[in-house]
Amino acid sequence: MPQLDLNNPAFQWQMVELEKAERHALISTFRKLLSLEWDELYTHPGLNWEAVKDVEGPQGQTLYSLRVTQKMRLLGWRDGDLLRLLSIHPDHDSAYS
Repeated sequence: MPQLDLNNPAFQWQMVELEKAERHALISTFRKLLSLEWDELYTHPGLNWEAVKDVEGPQGQTLYSLRVTQKMRLLGWRDGDLLRLLSIHPDHDSAYS
């Protein structure tokens, strides 16, 4: 099962700036992520895990997009058992550029 790393300062700032409904959707997504095995996360149709080709992580990692809502996406990467979350994108298109 993934463990969530929410320690990135940019991620934390973006999280506290969300509207109430967006925060609730994010927490719901966290619950879902914590209940899945990695192979389930990769194939879960609601989360839509997919590689982001034009953006790299801090040390050149492949970043992945996860769906929170129809509009909102998360960016992060797998580091062993950790899912390190890097940023929140209320406009899903901004996650891909």
